[in-house]
Amino acid sequence: MTPLVMVLWILNVVLDSVGQIAFKAAAADPRAHALDGVARWRAMGARPYLWIGIGSYVAEFLVWIAFLSMVPLSDGVLLGSINIVAVMVLGRVLFKEKLTPLRVTGVALVSIGVAVVGLGGR
Repeated sequence: MTPLVMVLWILNVVLDSVGQIAFKAAAADPRAHALDGVARWRAMGARPYLWIGIGSYVAEFLVWIAFLSMVPLSDGVLLGSINIVAVMVLGRVLFKEKLTPLRVTGVALVSIGVAVVGLGGR
C-alpha cells in the first residue's frame, strides 16, 4: 500500500467515524426526543451535529472515490470495513453503548480480515 493510499484509507475511516458519531449525537439530542415529525428534524437541524455529519459524509465520499481509484474494489471494500470497528469503539467511549461478547468477537474478526487484506493476503 502506497503512502497516499494509506492516507486516503485513514481519512476515510476518520471521516466516516466523525459522520456516524455526529449523526448519533444529533439523533440522541434530548430536546429533539421530546418532539415529533418535522419539529424533531428542525430541532436536530438547528444543532451543528447534523451538519457536521453531512459535511463529513460529503468529504468521505470524495476521499472514498479517490481511494477506490487506487485499489482493487474487493480490497477497498474489505479495508473500508474497519470503519465498523472504529464506530463501535467510539460508540462505547462517547455514548456508553454496550459491547457484548458476540460484538467483540465480530469486531475482532473484522479487524483480522482487514489486517490480512492490508498486508496483501488474498
